[in-house]
Amino acid sequence: MSEFKLPDVGEGLTEAEIVAWKVKVGDVVAINDIIVEIETAKSLVELPSPFAGTVLELMVPEGEMVPVGTPIISIGDPNAAAAAPAAPAPAASTPAPEMEIDLSNPAASGGGEGESLVGRNKADRGPIRRARKGSASPATEAGANTQLQLQGAFAPGGAQSDEVIAADETPVPATSARTPEPASEFVPAAATTPGAVRALAKPPVRKLAKDLGVDLASLVASGPGGTITRGDVEAAASGATSYASAAPAATSHDVRPGQRETREPIKGVRKMMAQAMSQSAFTSPHVTEWITVDVTATMEFVDRLKKRREFKDVKVSPLLVLSRAVILAMRRTPEINSFWDDAAQEVVLKHYVNLGIAAATPRGLVVPNVKDADSQSLLELAGSLNQLTATAREGKTQPAEMSGGTFTITNVGVFGVDAGTPIINPGESAILCFGAVRKQPWVVDDEIVARQITTLALSFDHRHIDGEKGSRFLADVAGILEDPASALLF
Repeated sequence: MSEFKLPDVGEGLTEAEIVAWKVKVGDVVAINDIIVEIETAKSLVELPSPFAGTVLELMVPEGEMVPVGTPIISIGDPNAAAAAPAAPAPAASTPAPEMEIDLSNPAASGGGEGESLVGRNKADRGPIRRARKGSASPATEAGANTQLQLQGAFAPGGAQSDEVIAADETPVPATSARTPEPASEFVPAAATTPGAVRALAKPPVRKLAKDLGVDLASLVASGPGGTITRGDVEAAASGATSYASAAPAATSHDVRPGQRETREPIKGVRKMMAQAMSQSAFTSPHVTEWITVDVTATMEFVDRLKKRREFKDVKVSPLLVLSRAVILAMRRTPEINSFWDDAAQEVVLKHYVNLGIAAATPRGLVVPNVKDADSQSLLELAGSLNQLTATAREGKTQPAEMSGGTFTITNVGVFGVDAGTPIINPGESAILCFGAVRKQPWVVDDEIVARQITTLALSFDHRHIDGEKGSRFLADVAGILEDPASALLF
């Protein structure tokens, strides 16, 4: 049996939430099969299995936050685990023999047709089996302190599981021959006290109850099959009473009659966003400048691009032209593409552009970036922006895709907003807000005509970008949007 420990999926993360298991006990998995979806402080991540074999135990329920290094799943050969007799625990004075992981010879495994990664006893005495705490059956420990490197790339997965389990269900031993029940069947574990009633709730609901300090056993279930819903927990936390089982299940934003407050835990991406924005707002002295631009020529240029054969497979929008304008304008004002290194007391000028695009997702704000956007053609940049935004909407943006940004564009125009005062991303020196494009009256050659108008707002770090540099950069971007042909001058 092999235990897979929660890895650090990027940049020193210390914990993650188990969002959805993609496998269940009894499933057979191969190396690199997606087994679980987790939420880190930066994004949703799907983890592949480093082992091949049968899922013996899901060691952490959905909705629970666990530290990096915690065993979350055990995989192996159930027949071999069941047949192996339990060995007596070694004496306290005799340390258990060390185990080492053989990654170079997968065929050395005794099961799964040579695909499993197994531990070898240095003394060739066979694995010592120890009883797991809280389990009636023994389970082996293989390479307890050995770090396994994930193999393969993360792949997209499915929706969150709807499995419902007892609120304080006793974990099933890894070696038990249990057949997983359908999610619609609720089988509470045996009560530890005669007459005790065990509440049924989904793991995320149990986690919410724990965060809010609500005792599930004290609630009246309103969900199907006598399950406690998120609304029941929130109602109890706000002082309202739970409703009868005939009431419909509530979502996180449903408000029941008499409920005056709703509390949502601050975690994951939302928590990281709050920390980053607070740090930036109170560290960098922000200055914001505005300019209103006639972008009629840009809108006409976008329409022409859409008709070109090479752009037929990509989405073309004014954001593409703005992105190119930003990259070109940085050539005249390179300080915009830099950051203030306070520890070293240096200004670091970047000779490449990792262009970030702020994206609103159900889990919070994320800012993935296009790596080396300055080296891409207009067509390549269009494809990169399409892929970036599609991945962000699906909530599948990986931590590596959000690191290393040098400049950010936030497009509030998609919400019909004219402009704003954006906060600079940590590690950068400026951010550009792109407002809605509207038809408005505009003076052209002393005549009032209808034109396509937008507003740009640039926030920059005034410690090393003065008003002259910020104004020049903003004016250059506006000039390209007013006349895309002027890009040939840069």
